[in-house]
Amino acid sequence: MEADWRERILPTYRAFVEAAPAPTTVSEAEELVDHICSLAGQYLWWLAVVGGSAWKMEGALSTFWSKHLASRLDGTAAGEAGAEALLRGLTRTETTPPAHAVYSLDWYFPTAGEHSSPQTTAPERAPDDRARIDALPQKRSDVEAAARAALSDRPRLVVRFDALVEVAQRYAILREEQTRDLTLGWPLLRQCAQHIGHELTTARAIADPDDDFFLTHNELRDPTTDHHEHAVRRLAGWERQRRLDAPLTLGTPPRLIGDPIARAVNRARGATPLPDGVIVGHPASVGRATGTVRVVTGPEDFADFRSGDILVAKATAPAWTQLFSLAAAVVTDGGTLAAHASLIAREYGIPAVVGTGDATARLRTGQTVTVDGGAGTVAPVLD
Repeated sequence: MEADWRERILPTYRAFVEAAPAPTTVSEAEELVDHICSLAGQYLWWLAVVGGSAWKMEGALSTFWSKHLASRLDGTAAGEAGAEALLRGLTRTETTPPAHAVYSLDWYFPTAGEHSSPQTTAPERAPDDRARIDALPQKRSDVEAAARAALSDRPRLVVRFDALVEVAQRYAILREEQTRDLTLGWPLLRQCAQHIGHELTTARAIADPDDDFFLTHNELRDPTTDHHEHAVRRLAGWERQRRLDAPLTLGTPPRLIGDPIARAVNRARGATPLPDGVIVGHPASVGRATGTVRVVTGPEDFADFRSGDILVAKATAPAWTQLFSLAAAVVTDGGTLAAHASLIAREYGIPAVVGTGDATARLRTGQTVTVDGGAGTVAPVLD
């Protein structure tokens, strides 16, 4: 399946986006949108099945570590780093995201290529930030060497360890590759929407080109009717709803299957007692960090982010990755162990707690907190 994605799915998607002409009519824009969404939907399925398996590979490696290495490496630097250190520093993300990178998968929002304002760019990495990131590959190699040395009296386990490390690292890199290009078609989707919006605005069916995002398909095809009232009402409802705290799960998993994410969370959390008054979420990346909260709602807040801040957000997307090289830790309302914030935090070696439900509502910018990524807690530091 990886080969099929690399040799067929991705090239087909990329070739269509690169060759597609700009739409000149509404019907052409509609056809482009349908085709791009079809290609992106196929791509997403491959990402979910192939790249989405990365966290399961990580789980297998972590289970092996707990069973065969935790006690042998207890009290050592490698033991303190844990199995997650074996997956850090594998990929490098440019501080400037590609034009098709997104701040939200919702294509109502501009892509990274449309943001040229300094307010949407994170500050440059400080020397300490660069040094910390540059040191990750060597630390990973040191942990690998320490693990092999600890298992030297059991050669069959060394072979098993090497196999688990190889597949977990390969899938971690593959996941990043796949995630990076999922939104290749988003700039063209936006261009199509803008064309339709301008056509409707010219016909005075709507007042603003972006209002077309809040019309039905039939309304989009009817430029002779005034749709302004419908668009305004739906936009207002959307604005109200997006400020609500979203539920972390919907429905109940089948009784005989259960919830594999919940089981992984419980294994990751362990038996650490939880203090009173803390915010509890999924322990997504181990480590502890104390710092100043910076609640980030979107790219307009990026320029205010500072090295050592605690990134607190509802969720993150690929264009947010530039903040991870500055952050001391990450906390999100949504997400699981396989969410973007979790994966990138583990890659950069910083603590992360995700799936808190309402951290953005309970924390405020300027507040000091301690994030424990192993226990899955965020504790306010009292003055």
